[in-house]
Parts: sequence; structure tokens; C-alpha cells
Amino acid sequence: MKISFCSGLLVACALPLVGAGGGKKMPNPDFTQGDPRPSGASHDWNLGATGMRGWMYSEKLETLKARQILVTEVAAGSPADGQVEVGDVILGIGGQKFRSDARSAFGRALTQAESLKGAGKLEVLRWRQGKEEKVVLNLPVLGDYSERAPYECEKSRAILKQGCEVLARRVADPGYRANPMVRSLNAMALLASGDEKYHEILKKEAQWASGLKQTGLFSWWYGPTILFLAEYSMVTGDQTFIKDLRRLSLEAARGQSEVGSWGHKFIGENGRLGGYGMMNAPGIPLTIGLYAAYRAGVNEKEVLTAIEKKAKLLRFYVGKGAVPYGDHKPWIQVHEDNGKCGMSAVLFNLLEEQDSAGYFARMSLAAHGVARDFGHCGNFTNMTWAIPSIQLLGPEATGVWMKEYGAWCFDLARQWDGGFLHQGPPDMKKDRYRGWDATGLFLLAYAAPLRKLFVTGKQKSVLSGLSRNNAQSIFDDGKGWSNGNRYEYYDGLPDGELLKRLGSWSPVVRERAAIAISRRKDQMPKDQMLDLLRTGDDHSRIGVCQALALSSNFGESAVPLLRENLKHSHLWVRVKAAEALVSLGKPGYQALPDLLKMIKKGASSRDPRGMEQRFLSNLVYGKMLKKSIDGVDLEMLNQSIVAALMNEDGWSRAGVGKLYRLMSLEQAKPILPKIYDAIKKPAPSGIMFGDGVRLEGLDFFAKHRIEEGIELSMEVLEMDRWGAGKRLPRCLKVLSRYGASAKPVLPELKKMADEIRKTKRFGKKNSAILKSVEACIDGIENGKKVPTQSLRSLGK
Repeated sequence: MKISFCSGLLVACALPLVGAGGGKKMPNPDFTQGDPRPSGASHDWNLGATGMRGWMYSEKLETLKARQILVTEVAAGSPADGQVEVGDVILGIGGQKFRSDARSAFGRALTQAESLKGAGKLEVLRWRQGKEEKVVLNLPVLGDYSERAPYECEKSRAILKQGCEVLARRVADPGYRANPMVRSLNAMALLASGDEKYHEILKKEAQWASGLKQTGLFSWWYGPTILFLAEYSMVTGDQTFIKDLRRLSLEAARGQSEVGSWGHKFIGENGRLGGYGMMNAPGIPLTIGLYAAYRAGVNEKEVLTAIEKKAKLLRFYVGKGAVPYGDHKPWIQVHEDNGKCGMSAVLFNLLEEQDSAGYFARMSLAAHGVARDFGHCGNFTNMTWAIPSIQLLGPEATGVWMKEYGAWCFDLARQWDGGFLHQGPPDMKKDRYRGWDATGLFLLAYAAPLRKLFVTGKQKSVLSGLSRNNAQSIFDDGKGWSNGNRYEYYDGLPDGELLKRLGSWSPVVRERAAIAISRRKDQMPKDQMLDLLRTGDDHSRIGVCQALALSSNFGESAVPLLRENLKHSHLWVRVKAAEALVSLGKPGYQALPDLLKMIKKGASSRDPRGMEQRFLSNLVYGKMLKKSIDGVDLEMLNQSIVAALMNEDGWSRAGVGKLYRLMSLEQAKPILPKIYDAIKKPAPSGIMFGDGVRLEGLDFFAKHRIEEGIELSMEVLEMDRWGAGKRLPRCLKVLSRYGASAKPVLPELKKMADEIRKTKRFGKKNSAILKSVEACIDGIENGKKVPTQSLRSLGK
């Protein structure tokens, strides 16, 4: 059954049917020469079923330069016990020293040793006290990964069986504790096995899940917990906890913001998200959980509305990049951002939206290496959603991903008892999430062929399975780039190949090709690029615009074609054409009237969130008109500003605020009420960026002595809201400019000062901030009295 969402009405229709660097650079030690492990470098790795943990060198979130493994732990009774000791150094495999990334090399050696041909023999080159020696570790033989793993794969079945037995013992222990995300994934793994012998344990877990409350960072917990409870009810037929599932689902739906987002927590009494606002990593699993709850019988309209509101947010990113952290630009550095493409693929497959599911599943297939190695919560959620999304493209796709990356990575994470631990990103510093039980998340991948749960493919994929060659091609789209070497591969490609890649389905490939072409400067294939702007498909036009935005070598020649592309039917072609025009500098100013008209249009049925306006307002106000509005049609400018200030996103409005500094009071008179409204009522989305336009408006009001700015300053200040430490000084400065005219707010300021003294809420900055508040109070009390008539009022 497909959920159809039409004009805000939600009905069920029976219709047939998708990093950053790693901190300060540290030296790469040679332990055989007596070098110590660098100070503060404490992140070590589980070394597969050997029973060892080992430290490896990393730089820029990669272990590409690691050639030695310093043994940090050896489990008693494990294969390594008695053969290797803490402090030993592993220099290589099979008598050969590591010549490439020691982490992946060791992982591949584990996979080989566990195969039938490997016979369980892992021969490592051990260094101890100046002596090199070959040592054989005897591992259990689990078999070979199939070409379509985890499908038709004896090893995958063996790992799933072994892991579930370990997990069942762990979960049944009376002292079992884990955070709700981990605990729910562990329970779902047992459920996904299809083995009814685990149902008694799972009922105990369902009892725990039914009592979940809104404590801690509970948005992260609610999604997996709701998903588990819903899956449990459907698989076992046990309806005991449906009432609790309904409660949790309605709390989540009612905790969603008006634009469809969740943060670390749900919305507050003011209807807005707290903290810095929207976060997709907990928000998408919440939506998947709500869908599962709907299928389990929680069919309240509020739940369906919440699903569609979040889906509307995510649809925008189709074809443009990876789903970002929150309400940010599409992420195009690599193909995945903390598993959010994988989550989105699963969600849109459940919603039977083929194009969206297909795009995000391809992004997930192309994500490996550094794209999988980092994320919030280490890379826990990044690994969780890999196979559940890639499997939507068929067993050839999972086979390619596992053969090239997943097999060795998963085998490295698997402990000698059959459980899994979170490995974390390749950062030298201690992994904050070390010790998180990752058994459930990995076993869900191995359980995919059983298709028992929504997250393991119970609902048939709306996508056609890829051929082996097509799957390999998409996987290869993620190659040719690393954090430490971003340019060499693409710089070595000929012009023809780069032009071809400008038209790739992948926004990441397009961006990398655009960067490479722009680096050729005067050697750029200009004529061919302009031809693509005239005749190319949507992807090619976007890619060329990306390249033009990075180059200053075109000038006037590209302007007519770029202006023509501002009329294109594809939103992202228009946005990227505008980006290229703005980057041209003065020649691009010819398009200013076009761009202002486009901003004025605002949201539409095809762009319900006004995303075109959002990007254009930042380009035009934040870059093109950054220094001057001289010569601009003032009426047209003001009309565009009024429209932009109605955008629901704080980042979009932020660009407008920068213009206030360039406007006289006379120029701004027609829009003063809108400036006031934008200060008074913050944007419901883009909370992280929402204070910018409000603070700029307050500065403008103070500069021109508009009395409403006094009370507004206290409203914007909001000591209990995230970011108060940065917001408070700006608001105090505004109040100080009003002098004695700000005396009506003195009682509030004095109360604030008392609270800061008592709570020391600003930590190390507390003393400085308190002094600022006291100085403001003193300035208002002893400042020169400003005649009332010198203040202006919007009402007059």
C-alpha cells in the first residue's frame, strides 16, 4: 500500500507502485626505532577475530600512511593470546611488510585467513625487542564471501548465527545496559534473524522500549526505539505494546517543528526547536520509525503528516548532494554524510518514491573509505545504514560494495567472540564512542537476505537491481579522492573525460571534475564548456556552472548563456547559473535585475520551501551587493527584500541583514515593518543562522533611533536559548546606543546580571560577559538623557 500525500491531505490509497581534517598533525612514529606513540594519540582499533587491538597512525581522517600496528590489547584465550603481547608491533602479513594502508591490508588478510583457502591461518610479521618473526594466528574458518554477499553467502550466514548467539546472551543478562539507539538495533538484529527462540528475550526488550521517556538527547533514541517496537509487533504478532507505540509515535510527531524537522530534542513550548535546531541524523530514523508505526497500526493523521513534512525537506537534496547535518547546503565533498543518504534511501523506498530512493541508494553505494569513516557519533550511524540502502539496488550492488570495502571493514570490526565494537573515525584522539556495542548494526547487514524487517528489505525495493558492471561503475564514482590527496587523480584526467564527468549523475563527481577543470586556468576547454551550457543535459549544465563558479577566466563570454540558463526549468540549473554569474564579478552584474525578480517570486508548488530564493538571496545580498547598492533599482530591491524576509529559513534571511548596513533610513522606510517582523518572529528553520538578520535589524534600529529596538533587543537576547554567549554582547551594544532612553528595560538587565553572578552559566567567559552587562546598565543609568522626540516610532 502506498501512502499518497496530496495537497496536505494524507490518505492511504491502494495504488501500484529511493570532513574535515583530523585535528593537529602528529608525527608518524617508527616503533622499531624506539619512537613513542605521539602524545594524546589514543585511538586504537579492534583487529578482527584475533583478540587484539592495535594503534595505527592516521592523518586527515585516514590511515593511508600507516605501515605499523602497535598492539595495545590482547584478550585472554583469544587466537593472539600467547603469540602476541602488548607492545609488540605488527609490521606486515605473510612475511611481507605493509606497503599500503595497514588497516585495510590487515582487514583483507583477516578475510583471506577466514576463507576455505586460508584455512584459518593468519601469518603476521611480528616485531618484538628488535627482532622480526613470523607468527601464525589460528582463526575460525567461516568460509568465503560470495560475489553477491551478504546474499547466497555461507560466511554471512555463519557470522549472523554466531553474532546472534553472542547478542542473545548479552541481552538476556540481568545487568544488560546500553543507550536506546544501540539497544534497539541489537534487538532488531535478533528479530531480523527470523529465529523465534529469541522472541522471549525480545519481549523483555519491547517492555523496556515501551517505557522510553523524553530524557537526554531523546530525538536520537526515539527513532530506533519506535522502529523496533513497530517491527516487533508486526513480526511476532504481539500487540501488547501497541498503546505505548502509539504514545511514542504521537510524541515524536507532535515534537516536530512546523517545517518538518527535529533537533537533539523535540520542539519547546514556543513551538520551535531548541539548541541549534534541525538535525537530520536523528530526524530521518524518526521518520522511518513513524512509517513502521503506521504500518503496525498507528494510523493517526498526525503521524502521516509528520512523515510527509520530513520527506518534503529531504526531496530537495535529490540530485544535488548528500543530505547534510541540518538545514544546510547539500554536502558534495563525498557521497555520504553520516549515513543520511542511506537513511533517506530506505525512507523513500518505504514511501515508494522511485527517483528519490534510487538517487540516495546510488549515493550510498558510491560511499566508502573516508566517506564511511567519519560522522557524528563516530561513524556509528554511517555504518548502520550502508547495506540497508545499498541492498535496494540488488545483490550485485551489495556484492561489489562488500568485495571492495565492506568485507574487510566488517571483518576488522568483528571481535573474536563474534560480537562487534564501534571502530570510530581514523582520528588520533580517543574515540568518544569507543565501547559502543555495534553488534546489532552489523548483524542487520548480514540479515538482509532474510528480509524480515523494513530495515532489512521486507518491503520490496521499488528499484530494479543493477548489473554487476553498473554497480561497479557507481562504486567507482566514489574513488579518486582522499582527504590527504584531493586533486591528483582528477588533475590527471584528460579534458574529454573531465567534460564527461561534468555531466555525471553524481554531484560529487561533477564537483571534483569542476575543480580539476578550474585548476587548468588558461588551458580550460572553454568552447566545449560553453557548448554544454547551450545544449547539454541538466547534469552537464550544472557541472559547467560549478566549474565557472570556480574560475575567473570567462568574463563577458559566459554571461549571455548563464542568463539564459536562469530561465531553465530545473531549479538547480538556475541556482548554479546564478552562482557562476556572481563569481564573474562586474560582468555578472548584468543579471542583477533577473536575480532580484527571481528572489521576489519566493516559494511555489514546485519549490514549496523557497529554496531557490534561499540560495539566490545569499548570493545577491551577501556577495553581489556586499559593498554597495548604488545604481540598484530601489523599488525592485525592496520588493525582493520583503519576499526574502518571508522565507522560512534563517540562513536565507541572513543574507538580507547584510544589506541594512548599506541602506539609509529613507531607503529602508518602505520595508521597516518587515524588518521589524523579521526581528520579532524568528525563522522556523535554519535556527543555527537565524540570529543574523535579527541582530542586523536591531543595529539598524539603534543607528536610526527607532524606539521599538529597545524592547526587541531584550526579546532577541534570550539568555536560555542556544548561542546566548554570542548574541548577548550584540544586544547590549544596541541598548547602550539608546542611552538613558533604554531605562524601561533596566529591571530586566539587573535581573539578568544577578542570574549570571549566581549561575556562572558562561563558564570561562562569565566574568567578561557580566562586566558587559554591568557596563550597559551603568551606561543607561548614567548616560545622557536622549529627548523622547529624538526617538522614532514605527507607529508614526
